[in-house]
Amino acid sequence: MWCKNCNIETNEENCPICGEKTVEDYPNEVYWCDDCRVPVMQVVNQADKGICPRCGKPMKYLAADIRPVFPEERLLIEILLGKKPHQWIDESVWASNNRYYINGKSVALPSKLFKEANADEYIDQLEKNKEDNSYEAFDRYIEAFVEANRTRLDYLIDESHTFVKKTAAKFPEENIVLSFSGGKDSTVTADLAIKALSDPSLVHIFGNTTLEFPLTIEYAKRYRKNHPQSIFKTAENREQVFKDVCVDIGPPARMMRWCCSMFKTGPITRVINSLYRDQRILTFYGIRKSESVSRSKYNRVEDDAESVKIQQQTVASPIFFWKDMDIWLYILAEKIDFNDAYRLGYDRVGCWCCPNNNQRAQFLSRIYMPEQSKAWRDFLIDFARKIGKPDAEEYVDSGAWKARQGGNGLAAAGDVKIRFTNCTTEDHAKIYRLVRPMDDEFLNMLTPFGRVAPELGQKLLHEVLVLDIRTNVPILSVQPFEQGGYEFAVKVRTMNVKDHDDLQHMVGYQVRKFNACRKCLKCESLCKAGAISISADRYYIDPEKCVHCKMCVTAKYLRGGCMMDKYLRTKD
Repeated sequence: MWCKNCNIETNEENCPICGEKTVEDYPNEVYWCDDCRVPVMQVVNQADKGICPRCGKPMKYLAADIRPVFPEERLLIEILLGKKPHQWIDESVWASNNRYYINGKSVALPSKLFKEANADEYIDQLEKNKEDNSYEAFDRYIEAFVEANRTRLDYLIDESHTFVKKTAAKFPEENIVLSFSGGKDSTVTADLAIKALSDPSLVHIFGNTTLEFPLTIEYAKRYRKNHPQSIFKTAENREQVFKDVCVDIGPPARMMRWCCSMFKTGPITRVINSLYRDQRILTFYGIRKSESVSRSKYNRVEDDAESVKIQQQTVASPIFFWKDMDIWLYILAEKIDFNDAYRLGYDRVGCWCCPNNNQRAQFLSRIYMPEQSKAWRDFLIDFARKIGKPDAEEYVDSGAWKARQGGNGLAAAGDVKIRFTNCTTEDHAKIYRLVRPMDDEFLNMLTPFGRVAPELGQKLLHEVLVLDIRTNVPILSVQPFEQGGYEFAVKVRTMNVKDHDDLQHMVGYQVRKFNACRKCLKCESLCKAGAISISADRYYIDPEKCVHCKMCVTAKYLRGGCMMDKYLRTKD
């Protein structure tokens, strides 16, 4: 354990000096050895800090983290900087974000260079010079890199194997799953788990979002071929088309990534449900604390209902405290096959059009995926014009579209507004606007509150009652209604409950779902009992499976009762 205040190592959960809570991860720094021409990761308090373990010479501080630059990316950087192609072919080249290190000397590339670069020009130059590229010097430096960081590597392997074994011991072997994305982190996680548990037959779930890099799909196929004993399942949403959803509710943005639920978490949930039904599982996944501020708040093992996206699983990350350099040290030392997109310069290989991609990633896609990138830019410009942006091209090229919030300018935004009037003739009754007539799907959405009893109620009014699941006493009366200003409406009256407003509030959430559901699959992932299923034509809650926990109608777990509230809400 490590105390950040006192910068000391301890075995206690609280620092014996200042009393503050200690953390598991030790602070590390990257040093550079001029003699070996490689980076070395060292713990800040180690006795021989600043001395190269390979040659014994003094080193200098380089960065907090670093990654190797493969020959393909090196050639592109040379061309971008106006250097002679292959000028650095014999040099040791590394990078940290947009800062490159040539033999330990820093060269910064401003983001605007990637934004303003003419991709067509670089495509031609790369094609012309790629045949003369070589891995000879690169491989030599990587060999030295592994040798210089051998102690670090041994520690990483030993610690992660111990973690995997200890965490997995609490679950049946057949209930252990590997989350596979085709990225470097999930590749390392899978390799660690397989070796630690000595089990090559572990279940892998590959979330194909349909927005993967072509190289990711190729790598997933190679991985599957190279691991013939593994159970390899692909999770894919075959009912929705990403571009069609973008037309309806707008493209994803940094704070509105509806795509994650619809095209990743939701389909993975379906695969898990098909394999394990209502059993608890342990999923090893490749989340790292250093990746982002949000991920730094995660726990290494997470099973809290508010934190886990798929309620059926406990998630654990063997590489939670690893840096980028650690990941590459493991991959290169263990000679593991990996996604070739990293050779081109991508530092992450999620969805190629993700709003979280930086300018460098967008530039790389203009080079290596020119047709898709142009089509995506054209779509974004059309969308910007549709919602009334005065300078659509600037809105897109500046990245302002990534900061979009809510459904301003979209017709779909009206669906998330819960419009109602209080009934003037009955207490505790509200008349809600619907976008279509009340039907069996709407009534089924009331299942979390109790048993829907269509056989009860006044037949002439088409009234349906909902009975409390424990007492069998009616708590809701529901009937279609005619209300001025509403094309379709339903009257909902609460009865025999302590808090009428609270129950009406949750009913309002289900009204919102009925009106605005875009089949994002979030509710499927949220339901612990596996009672909710969403298809192209309906939202269904299985009364036999529903445990009436009300998580799907509780703002704590699902703000506004529907993800569309976040994505389509407007200020008016």
